[in-house]
Amino acid sequence: MKFHTTAILLLFWLGVFTVHKIKGSASSQPMRKFRCVNLSTKQLNIRNLASYEKQQVPTDAIMFITAGGIRICVSPNQKWVQAAIKRIDERRAAKRK
Repeated sequence: MKFHTTAILLLFWLGVFTVHKIKGSASSQPMRKFRCVNLSTKQLNIRNLASYEKQQVPTDAIMFITAGGIRICVSPNQKWVQAAIKRIDERRAAKRK
């Protein structure tokens, strides 16, 4: 009877450890990076854009991030997009000085 109780306790603790280990490893993974799938066709107000990220996979895109944290994906081939990138880069350079 003592062996039976020990075996049950051992299995119980093994189960608890396994569940804890699985949850720990899943929650310690970094969050997935936001990816552009759909591209907006509207021109954005450059003054509202805080930063940008370039993306090549799954599609070639520029992801603008507004001051409010909204992410908007656009095609990098548009003239206004290049102007916005240049302005954001200039603002970043001015802040470093």
